[in-house]
Amino acid sequence: MLQHCEGVSRSSQIEPSLSSLSTYDLHKRLINEYILCRKGSTSTLKRNTSQDKCDIDVIRENHRFLWNEEDSADTWETRLAKKYYDKLFKEYCICDLSHYKENKVAMRWRTEQEVVIGKGQFGCGEKHCTEASGLRSWEVNFGYREQGEKRNALVKVRLCSGCSDKLNHHHKRKEVGRAKSKKRRSDSVHEDIKKRKVSDALEKSEAEESNTEEKGDEEEREEGKAWRENGEAAEEKSRDDEFQDYLEELLL
Repeated sequence: MLQHCEGVSRSSQIEPSLSSLSTYDLHKRLINEYILCRKGSTSTLKRNTSQDKCDIDVIRENHRFLWNEEDSADTWETRLAKKYYDKLFKEYCICDLSHYKENKVAMRWRTEQEVVIGKGQFGCGEKHCTEASGLRSWEVNFGYREQGEKRNALVKVRLCSGCSDKLNHHHKRKEVGRAKSKKRRSDSVHEDIKKRKVSDALEKSEAEESNTEEKGDEEEREEGKAWRENGEAAEEKSRDDEFQDYLEELLL
């Protein structure tokens, strides 16, 4: 009886101490007592982490190579993926040619860091290649499957000579640089024609101006000659009159 009473008095002394603890402190104390009293049973306390996801996992699940106007971003997962997509640079692609013999090419858009270092534009756009000389631009009809649908996108990549051969292993792609050079040559020819036309027009206008100036000079010369002839005639007439007057005065 005495031992039972002592046990009751001890439990009554412990309960007020537990009630005074906060929820977090009480949780820690109970967990510590559980671990100390029941060794080897802590596996049941571990949290299931199989469903845990970080931002990159969410982006991978909801990522799209191209976002169309019809694609909705109504959940926070799709909004996060769309926000990541908007930060990508979509002028040139980065490709992976590891399985080029199987006609399988992986492509993605460039990140900000890749744009800063010139990867994919001033350096080879192959993921594992660091060559920066002899680059050529190619236009590729990239076919891929996304969200259960088959899609196509016309993209551009810049590759070195070796990677260009890998890209064109099965069939020839369209090279962008040649078309641009032809266009530049045609533009230069048009510019030369325009310059020639402008120069011809200027020469014609200058010739017309010179002709008008010559005509004006001739008219001025003829007008001056007429004035001089009239002046001389007037001067000669006045002398005859004076001589006639002089004779008349002598006869009188």
